[in-house]
Amino acid sequence: MTGPVFAAAPAVAQPDARAALHRLRAEVAKAVVGQDNVVTCLVIALLCRGHVLLEGVPGVAKTLLIRTVAAALDLQSKRVQFTPDLMPGDVTGSLIFDPRTAAFTFREGPVFTNLLLADEINRTPPKTQSALLEVMEERQVSVEGERRPLPEPFIVAATQNPVEYEGTYPLPEAQLDRFLLKLTVPLPNRDEELGVLRAHHAGFDPRDLHAAGVRPVATAADLAAAREAVHRVHVAEPVLGYIVDLCRATRATPALELGASPRGATALLSAAKAWSWLAGRDHVTPDDVKAVVRPTLQHRLRLRPEVELEGVSVDTVLDAVLATVPTPR
Repeated sequence: MTGPVFAAAPAVAQPDARAALHRLRAEVAKAVVGQDNVVTCLVIALLCRGHVLLEGVPGVAKTLLIRTVAAALDLQSKRVQFTPDLMPGDVTGSLIFDPRTAAFTFREGPVFTNLLLADEINRTPPKTQSALLEVMEERQVSVEGERRPLPEPFIVAATQNPVEYEGTYPLPEAQLDRFLLKLTVPLPNRDEELGVLRAHHAGFDPRDLHAAGVRPVATAADLAAAREAVHRVHVAEPVLGYIVDLCRATRATPALELGASPRGATALLSAAKAWSWLAGRDHVTPDDVKAVVRPTLQHRLRLRPEVELEGVSVDTVLDAVLATVPTPR
């Protein structure tokens, strides 16, 4: 993600929930060096009840990041390594016959958690992908006609490796559209990488977050209060029109064969409201929309093959859209 990290506006008083979420970055930094923008967007996803797609090469602490965010928010997290032989029941849970009682009992799958890390989601067949995506949308598991709701909050952070595509099952556009945000987890710069080495040299163990000093700084109750506050953030009619115009402009761009859907527009609205609230405002500005437009829309757009061969990227197209759509005053 590009764009500024949120900063509190001094003119607006922060409720306790906002202050708690602002402390989250400092707490995560005890275990994860850098990645402030990614942490901010994970908080936005939690505030919007949305899911995120994390893309980054192996070894950039994607798993550690999710575990640390969960620990700092006092939430439960689980991880599933997606493989070609993973079955839907391995993710959602299944009925198990108990010979002692001669009855079937439901064994919960790893989706029964608050933050689920779906590692390398594109390495499992479409049937298992669809089972997870259905759970993401419905926030429940149905087995033999019985519905079992998932814990609240619940978000999925699914990872993809951007350098290995052999033997993978890329998510189709209709399923990518279910993710609120797509976040690129970058490699650290030199100073950040030195910080990683110094921490490990001093005895940091990524498997022991408690020893690293990570403590809960916010709770599910804080998130619930924050969601209510985000819901009340005002969006003026010109800003609503700006969001619609941006999405419609992607559909009319010759470089794209697939533009942002109406679901993309609603996702952009939700993310902008959460960004604005985190920044200490009670209304959305056009700059708030611009700050979240890339992580919200980039995975919903598909380049024409001939344009992609010319080296044009989705980010380049979004830059052009932002430059051509008039910004409301």
